[in-house]
Amino acid sequence: MSNESKFNFSEEEQQQQLDKDKAVEEKKEAVKQDAKGLFVSVRTFLSELLDFRDDTDRDATIAAIKGDISFKGATAWILICSIFVASIGLNADSTAVVIGAMLISPLMGPILGIGMSIAINDIDTLKKSLINLAIMIVLSLLTAYLFFKFFPLGNQETSELLGRVKPDIRDVLIAFFGGLALIIARTKKGTIASVIFGVAIATALMPPLCTAGYGLADGNWSYFLGAMNLFTINTIFIALATFIVLKVLRFPMLKYANSAKRRRISRFAALVAILVMIYPTITFLRVLKNSGFENDYNSFIADEVRSNNELWFQKGTINTADKKITLYFNGEIAEATETDLRNELKGYAKISDFYLDISGNKNRSFDKISEAYDRAIMELDKKDNIISGLHNEISKLQENISGLNQQLEAQNVSGGIAFSTLAKDAKIRFNDLEYFGFAKMLESQDFIKVDTLNVANVKWKSSLNDSIVGVKEGELLLWLKRELKTEKIRVKRN
Repeated sequence: MSNESKFNFSEEEQQQQLDKDKAVEEKKEAVKQDAKGLFVSVRTFLSELLDFRDDTDRDATIAAIKGDISFKGATAWILICSIFVASIGLNADSTAVVIGAMLISPLMGPILGIGMSIAINDIDTLKKSLINLAIMIVLSLLTAYLFFKFFPLGNQETSELLGRVKPDIRDVLIAFFGGLALIIARTKKGTIASVIFGVAIATALMPPLCTAGYGLADGNWSYFLGAMNLFTINTIFIALATFIVLKVLRFPMLKYANSAKRRRISRFAALVAILVMIYPTITFLRVLKNSGFENDYNSFIADEVRSNNELWFQKGTINTADKKITLYFNGEIAEATETDLRNELKGYAKISDFYLDISGNKNRSFDKISEAYDRAIMELDKKDNIISGLHNEISKLQENISGLNQQLEAQNVSGGIAFSTLAKDAKIRFNDLEYFGFAKMLESQDFIKVDTLNVANVKWKSSLNDSIVGVKEGELLLWLKRELKTEKIRVKRN
């Protein structure tokens, strides 16, 4: 058989190969169809799960937001009371009281009104919202100022208060997502009250205003500006969330009969929206940048400084404005160690260009500290020995004093019996005794001859009647005569 005939396939084998290829292609196509169907199913499920447009009541939402903007009468008094409660909570460092103040605060209404009015080009509602918000802010600051000015109770700068003077990236995110939850709950048919309360707690509009009032009362402008910055962030991002949600839900724009006026108002609303967005954008970027500095700094301290057992780290500070990190150590820091720390700092992207200032105490090197420690131990051992000797001397003196007391008692009591022994035996024999005293007294019946008389002062339990007391005093008198071996004894009742 020739070599060429070895590689010739029969027609039947070729047909089988074609059938296999066709089956493989059909399976691939079936897998593609299944994957496509799965993707469509997942997309449909997520759309049904997350879409809230069909559950929106536009007219009721607009009416409800407009109804909460007005600020007068009962709303004003509710705001004043909530500010007082929040100020007391900050002063007392009580989180529960601060939360209670957040729940009754009416500050959220004008903020939602600002976001809604910009979204639907309602210039009248925007003016009303801004005026009412300004009045609320002024009234809140005045109330908090009066409280902290005339009721300076306890430690003013509590942790609850200091937590509102320096906003960070978390405050921005809380305000934005809290505002999203609030406006979504507002647009839902049948407002979810628990969501409203939760957002009121999370966004925390009241405490920053109270902290700003404290800054005014104390003359601390850094506290005032920091707290007002936090309040402004919360306000703007809640309004921004409201604007975005209403635009997504395609709330109807307010129509004006005059087309020129409509265009003018639309442009004004767009300009206000752009101007409003400038500050939160700058704030967000600045806070995000500072958070990055803080995170890298904390990682550097934990991984490179504290983890080095040879370094006696005391504390560190970071100055983002001057791009400087200062580290304080107890003991002298070698040049090689300083170089190593500076090289390690370059591995942290956010703070790689910061200047590292290392301060070590050369007068407190490890060897000197060890020597001082050894000397302190030796001095303590000497003091322990001295104290031990003093304890022994005190014990001996106490024994001598006790012996002298017994001798004195024996001399002052007939029969040579110590008073402590006599009193103890009297209590054992006469359990109803509450008080027992004994002394010698001089007496004279004819005012010429002087005799010595033993007098026992006693007090019995008040529950005993006079007849029983008389019997017991007779028994006590007989017992004392036997013990002291004398007839000259008198029992006197106190």
